Amino acid sequence: MTFRYDFSAVGPDFPVARVAETIRDFKTYLGASGVPRKSLESSLLMASWNIQHFGGTGRSEEALWYIAEILSTFDIVAVQEVKRELDDLEAVLKLMGPWWRYVVTDVTEGTDGNDERLAYVYDSRKVRFSGLAGELVIPPVELDDGTEQPPVQFDRTPFLAGFSAGWFNFQLATVHLAWATGDAEDPDRVREAEALAKFMRRRTLTDRGTWSRNTFLIGDFNFFNEHSRAYLALEDNGFTIPVGRAELTQTNAGADARYYDQIAYLLADTNVAPAGLGVLDLFEVFYSDANFTRFYEAGLTRADGTVPGNKRSFYRNHYRRKQLSDHFPIWIELPIDFGLPYLESQI
Repeated sequence: MTFRYDFSAVGPDFPVARVAETIRDFKTYLGASGVPRKSLESSLLMASWNIQHFGGTGRSEEALWYIAEILSTFDIVAVQEVKRELDDLEAVLKLMGPWWRYVVTDVTEGTDGNDERLAYVYDSRKVRFSGLAGELVIPPVELDDGTEQPPVQFDRTPFLAGFSAGWFNFQLATVHLAWATGDAEDPDRVREAEALAKFMRRRTLTDRGTWSRNTFLIGDFNFFNEHSRAYLALEDNGFTIPVGRAELTQTNAGADARYYDQIAYLLADTNVAPAGLGVLDLFEVFYSDANFTRFYEAGLTRADGTVPGNKRSFYRNHYRRKQLSDHFPIWIELPIDFGLPYLESQI
């Protein structure tokens, strides 16, 4: 029995059978969704997940077990919306096992910052943290007369960190770009996307002190679609965005399809090409429509203890999103064993 499946410490009211059944069904769903099994040497499973209000919101213990299972599917996950309170993150890492680590930013304060942190959660048996970590600050803008003007910074400062796995070293910049007005072409979001893409292109290609020439921009970009100016800003600066088109579904849990969450890359290492990618529709398994009547309908109440008038609607559009998230994880598989190409280059 692995560390995260030890049910001996749960309370008497914990629904062990339900949790065990759901996790079992999730493993079956993963196979059908094309997510490969984790391997120690051949490939890296990288993911991004905006976990809505992750911390200080009173999630159920059941939900924390599900979040632990979802995160542990991958080798490294960029997590957005980690809150000031780290209770959920700490509880989930304990369930996942002692080999899991995290690196997290300080809290971004102010209305636009929403009291959020950004984090990386990674399996230390596979992924090594380089020691490089920092929040991105846009440099001053040089005017025509040679003077410098302070730029407008990000609402939530992107988080850059370096890692390695196998033969592959890489740097990630995880983001939660501006929502602002909620418009598809919100100018603040476009400005942030352009600033991020230009900064990280320069850092990757021309900065002599950059830690790695393999860069990923990963996180919640709040892109509505692949035609938005913010989306195109990344492509215009040389980043490849392999997701959010015909091969993938939406990354939000709402009725209107959105491609908020993305993994974009600019790679100097010619051996690296994604072997697979996808989005996990979590509500196919966790808090599914099929399990509403079986497991949740009878005891479903609001946070204040009142019973909602339409339990099914409340369950679908509020309860399960608060327990898990209103975003789905997006993932990509990358090769990390370049031993054979290296040997061939020496012949």
